[in-house]
Amino acid sequence: MSTIKFENTSHSFGERQVLRSIDLEFDERRIGIIGSNGSGKSTLARMINGLIKPDTGRVTVDGIDAAKKGAQVRKKVGFVFTDPDSQIVMPTVAEDLAFSLRRSGLSKVEVAERVEEILVRFRLDQHRDHPAHLLSGGQKQLLAIGAVLIRRPEVVVADEPTTLLDLRNGRVVAQALDSMDQQVVVVTHQLALLDSFERVIVIDDGRIAFDGTPAAAVPAYRELIG
Repeated sequence: MSTIKFENTSHSFGERQVLRSIDLEFDERRIGIIGSNGSGKSTLARMINGLIKPDTGRVTVDGIDAAKKGAQVRKKVGFVFTDPDSQIVMPTVAEDLAFSLRRSGLSKVEVAERVEEILVRFRLDQHRDHPAHLLSGGQKQLLAIGAVLIRRPEVVVADEPTTLLDLRNGRVVAQALDSMDQQVVVVTHQLALLDSFERVIVIDDGRIAFDGTPAAAVPAYRELIG
């Protein structure tokens, strides 16, 4: 597992402070982050691969500073956004997967093999030449996840990956996350998604309100929001 560290990390958007002196170290395989809207949980997640840079302190992945060496960290850490349409950039499903490997240095044969592997894994092989924007919401999110996994990162961070999905598609995406070999950090409001996780962080008003197992953290969160 990679070691992800937050060292005295704070961040503000204008006048509003969203993270306050966070100190954390992640080395578990499955980590959940929960909290109310505006609590700072998505900001915390986006710092892991340098999408947001802290105002003070630092975030490192295996000792690499995510703010200073973002490109290097993003080779190790893949990011799945809430809305898959923000990640899908090519016309067809297969083209979108291949696009993720455009700077990989792999041969055309190797790229084709990886694309096929992801298509089969996420049951998108019957849709390889279909317009990506015409997929269902669940299929789009699986494509977005596949486009991250095709690069074979060590860590996958997912920011509310099931929020825009119905119950059935949410379960499909949850199963996809659960099946990953990678270390996974998930921001979610879907508390049942965390049942099999090793650790859950509760964020409230930019601070760590609770840090423990799902069995302890979820009740603590429910009590917090009253």
